[in-house]
Formats: sequence, C-alpha cells, structure tokens
Amino acid sequence: MSRRRRARARRWGGPFGVLVRLVLLGVAWVLGVAAYIVYVGERDDDAPRDAAIVLGAAAYHVRPSPVFEERIRHGVDLYRSGRVRALVFTGGYGNGAAYAESQVAQRYAHAQGVPDEDILIETVSTTTRGNLDEAARLLRENGLRTAVVVSDPLHMARALRLAREAGIDATGSPTPTTRFRSWRVRGEFLAREVYFFHRDHAEALWARLRHATA
Repeated sequence: MSRRRRARARRWGGPFGVLVRLVLLGVAWVLGVAAYIVYVGERDDDAPRDAAIVLGAAAYHVRPSPVFEERIRHGVDLYRSGRVRALVFTGGYGNGAAYAESQVAQRYAHAQGVPDEDILIETVSTTTRGNLDEAARLLRENGLRTAVVVSDPLHMARALRLAREAGIDATGSPTPTTRFRSWRVRGEFLAREVYFFHRDHAEALWARLRHATA
C-alpha cells in the first residue's frame, strides 16, 4: 500500500472517519423516519369502525379554519358512507375564543345533516395528545370500541401512535384534500413531525427510566 493510501486509511479510520460515519447514519435515520411518516399518511384503512375521531385545529369564532374544515368534512363523509356510526370531535378553546373547536365542528356537521345523537365532543384539550386522551374517554363512556382517526396525512403517524398510547383501537383515514399543498409548507410540516417523533420517543423513554428507578 502506498504512503498516500495508508494516510487516507488512517484518516478515515480515525476520529474524523467515525464522525463522518455517525453523521451519515444520522442523516439516513432522519430520512427513514420522514419516509415512514409519509408512508403512513398515504394509507387509508377502509374497514368499518365504531367512530371517527376528528382531531381539532384552529377555528375562528364559529367558522373552522381551512385545515379544520377539511378534517370535519372528511369525518362527515365517513359517516355518510357508513364507515362509522358516530363522530367524535375534539379540541378546546383557543385564546379568547367564545366556542371550542369541537363545538365549531359539531355545528358544521349538524348543518351537513349529522344528527346530534351521533356526535360526541370534548371541550378541554389543546394538544394532539389531549385530543386523543379525551376521545378515548368519550369512546369508553359511550360503549364505542373501535375508531378511525381523521387528520392531515403528515400528522397521521403521530396521531395513530398517540391513539395507541391512549388505549384506542384505531386506524387512520387521512384527509384526501389537505390544505398543506405547497412543497415549502409540506416540508415544514414534515420537519415538525420528524421532530415530534423523536421528542415523543425521548419523553416516553425518560418516563420509563424514571418509573424503573422510582
């Protein structure tokens, strides 16, 4: 082996080479997580379920935001098609809001012909985890055993993971008409979901470690 090749081998086998390999491994891992999030968001389980859980989003007084409207509309479509027999709307009060997100969704669905007796709402949650914890409570209280979670495609992987943690037997049905359309907006949404994927797992690991050492 020539002197130059030996020097190159030492360089890539030393600390610099280890660092490069770790960086490449990290990049591959992040890309893999992103691909998984996209994959889950493209799947729609069409099996009948007891209820559709529509995750909350912003509302402006009595009007849902465009993102929230697409979620509500998809939930109503699932109800009309017979895939679910009840709708669970989640989401509490935004800052200074007169109506909870779930109340806005209930009003919208009622205007679309969904009877009040087939609509369940909670008005206290302000996060995705809170949405699903409250939805799990409503399902238990009303004898509903299975559910399909409705949200935007890139939100679906995290939503289903949190649904399972809440004890919900859930599948996913992403909105087919998401408002997150541009590459820039979708990229920002995906980056945020990749961050939440790691944050949630880190929090769960920390909680298990604390429980094990308590």
